[in-house]
Amino acid sequence: MDGGDQLGKLRSFALGGLVGAAGAIATVRRRAGSPRRPRPAGPALAAFEDAPCFLELVETEARRYRGEPGGSMDSGEPNDA
Repeated sequence: MDGGDQLGKLRSFALGGLVGAAGAIATVRRRAGSPRRPRPAGPALAAFEDAPCFLELVETEARRYRGEPGGSMDSGEPNDA
């Protein structure tokens, strides 16, 4: 190894250390700040939640959760095929 190759590796190591330290500091500052509040859902999500296919899926999952028979996804057997 010549001196130039070692200098390049040392420079790369130092730059990586600085980037890592900056990321750690940013994370600590973000966590120490105000607690995160949930953002309101945008109009695109509201349109999706009104879609008939989504409502059917929610209803089927609710039946499965309550243990009620019915729904196209509730066969009572695991889907290993």
